[in-house]
Amino acid sequence: MTKDEAKQRLIDAGLVLDAADLGDFTRGHVSVRVPDDPGHFYMKPHSFGLDEITFENLVTCNLEGEKVAGGGPRHSEVFIHSEIYKTRPDVNAVIHAHPKHAVAVSATGRPLRPWSQPSAAFADGIGIYTDTIDLIRSKEMGAGVAKALGSHKACYLRNHGVAVVGRSLEECVILTIMLENACEIQLLVEAAGSPGPEFSHEDVMKLHDKIARPEQHIINFDYLVRKAKRRLAR
Repeated sequence: MTKDEAKQRLIDAGLVLDAADLGDFTRGHVSVRVPDDPGHFYMKPHSFGLDEITFENLVTCNLEGEKVAGGGPRHSEVFIHSEIYKTRPDVNAVIHAHPKHAVAVSATGRPLRPWSQPSAAFADGIGIYTDTIDLIRSKEMGAGVAKALGSHKACYLRNHGVAVVGRSLEECVILTIMLENACEIQLLVEAAGSPGPEFSHEDVMKLHDKIARPEQHIINFDYLVRKAKRRLAR
């Protein structure tokens, strides 16, 4: 992938996340590593919505969280991204958002249960950051989020939001949407009363392995990009 292709994917990711109602005004943010340069990443600019990312306003940052290029202002919570990239060389994309159902589940302190197909994507666990509800505006706080994330795909920031990572930007976007869907279903099940018996961990992990395939993330991401662009064209 070229640098311009990575930037276009970031723009497309913003459209998909906005269409999924994950923007929270201008507060949500998404980033992707610069191709062939793991020490830098492209990121949505501060003061713009997820649907407003352009080649001109996206920013390039280093692993210290410093802006080194780009036309827009840098997010104050850049350290969620930079500190995760420092500790997870396998990660090529990071999203921080405030999905309402995921925030609600994080506030309960209860784990995500395997009560739906989206939840199976996280059957290997979710981290939880509990130090503060505040904005993550320092390297130390970002390092705390990265530590809470550990080797997982996602981390709750309790009563605040989520941090989700992916080996690709496509995976990261799809996982963020799936986590919110899984949390919504869990809240519905809990509101309805006592859930029925769970499927075995072995059975859940079989589904996990099937829906975690990279080609599935690309197929679903590309579909959501087409859908978002059709909506804009109306």
